[in-house]
Amino acid sequence: MDGGLTVSAPAALSFSGRRWVARAGDAGAAALLAQAHGLPEPLARLIALRGIAAADLDRHLTPRLRDWLPDPSALDGMDTLAARLADAVRRGETVAVFGDYDVDGAAATALMRRFLGAVGGHAVHAVPDRLRDGYGPNAAAFAALADAGARVILCVDCGSAAPGPIAGIAPRADVLVLDHHRVDRAPEAAVAHVNPTLAGPEGLAPLCAAGLAFLAAVGVNRVLRETGWPRALDAATLLSLVDLVALATVADVVPLVGVNRAFVTQGLALMAVRPRAGIAALLRVAGVTRPPDAEAIGFALAPRLNAAGRIGNAELGVQLLLSDETAEAEGLAQRLDALNRERQRIEAGVLDAALAAAERQAGAGRPVILVAGEGWHAGVVGIVAGRVKERFGRPAFVLGIAGGLATGSGRSVPGVHLGDAVRAAVAAGIAIKAGGHAMAAGVTLSADRLGALHELLCAACLGATEGPEALVLDGTMTVEGATAELARAVARLGPFGAGNPEPVFSLRGRLGFVGAVGATGAHLRLAVTGEGGGRLNAIAFRAAGGALGRGLASALGATVVLAGVLREDHFRGGASASLQVIDASPA
Repeated sequence: MDGGLTVSAPAALSFSGRRWVARAGDAGAAALLAQAHGLPEPLARLIALRGIAAADLDRHLTPRLRDWLPDPSALDGMDTLAARLADAVRRGETVAVFGDYDVDGAAATALMRRFLGAVGGHAVHAVPDRLRDGYGPNAAAFAALADAGARVILCVDCGSAAPGPIAGIAPRADVLVLDHHRVDRAPEAAVAHVNPTLAGPEGLAPLCAAGLAFLAAVGVNRVLRETGWPRALDAATLLSLVDLVALATVADVVPLVGVNRAFVTQGLALMAVRPRAGIAALLRVAGVTRPPDAEAIGFALAPRLNAAGRIGNAELGVQLLLSDETAEAEGLAQRLDALNRERQRIEAGVLDAALAAAERQAGAGRPVILVAGEGWHAGVVGIVAGRVKERFGRPAFVLGIAGGLATGSGRSVPGVHLGDAVRAAVAAGIAIKAGGHAMAAGVTLSADRLGALHELLCAACLGATEGPEALVLDGTMTVEGATAELARAVARLGPFGAGNPEPVFSLRGRLGFVGAVGATGAHLRLAVTGEGGGRLNAIAFRAAGGALGRGLASALGATVVLAGVLREDHFRGGASASLQVIDASPA
């Protein structure tokens, strides 16, 4: 590896039409890090490139919650929330946990149910139906919970944007909110509102809802312990919940920085040695046989859990995460796997139509793509929007139309805050309701206002995107240098994900094999030979049929430059490495 200091971008645009840029680095700093900390030189170079301070190095490479976990009281509203929940436990009041239908919502719901039950509280839960109820709290659901005896309603992964339902139920139940969706102000009728994007230390803003739920559990447990409650938990029992936080943190694509790195690292370690019944069953049906990593969560667990909320019954995901019985968990995992296959079938049909319409808009130079179709399933439009965004390198919205209403989701690129954009559409009277994060947003509007929404979004994003996002390279290597040893050194910077991207390397070699693989032939298996005669296997996921795939096929037998991430090849026992190709260019 050359250290990432003099990476050469291709003379022309890549096969995908992307620019490649190199991270700037300091070779001297890398050498000092290697000497002072006994690090392999390639790892020291990557650390220097990432700008990781020497003082943070140990806790970055070995993230532990004892080093990163903040005091829950640092979050505005947490002390009030913890005191009310502790009071409910002591009084034997019913606490209703109201969640969301995605993985973060399901994990946060399961975490609070498990915690409250463990400390002797009485808890129930409810999850809205995506198609029937839409996102977040509603008056009917809250009334049903109060009718069933709930005196406290705890909203997790929702609630910040529901002042109406919260005010409506306030005379009958105290509403507490744990949320991370960006809003302008807290719902006034909530007894406690914890949302780090609205108020609180900046470093805690990236927490997902399950992360907030874990901090709430720590806070409630502290109150119970200080007041002499006999069933307050010890630290080890509290930490047994961290696998749920890891699951949600990766699935919700929040930045893997700070305490989130510790959540994921310790949660994955827990899954490897003592997986709870539901997670173990889902790993089995997904065919994951090695210890789970962040990639296993993102590509095996999360899609199956999300399938319940997208096209089935969102309750299934929570049930799986609450199950302690192997047979029950196995049955639930099989149902989720079947739902995921059905989701894939539905998604494929919507994707074909969406890409055809998006192609025309991209050709016309629209900075934002917005496509909509009658009957497109609301449960898959967000996934399809992500695919469209990946293909065209610009923000994309995909909406389904039913009964004159268009409902859908958008996915963004760095530099474009979709949540702010859709909230502006509501303020302008174009959208009925909307919300979200910088990188993802949801919106509902009258179908006859789609054109106005598209114009507003294009105006908001004009100049923010200039074609496909540039690919950032961390270094160059030779085919012969792409070893399992190097892959293991790179992996020490993980877990990888949003906020901590996996290092990307370029290498030059002759492309000796290109072949379609996968059930639908969507992926391309590659083999490349280096100047020294070394051979490296590679794969380009979802490349067949696209610009990258066409470019690779046309370059068979020629010398190319591949860009991708280096992984241990587990199919060969980790004794070799392979490259997961992101892009390629002529040599």
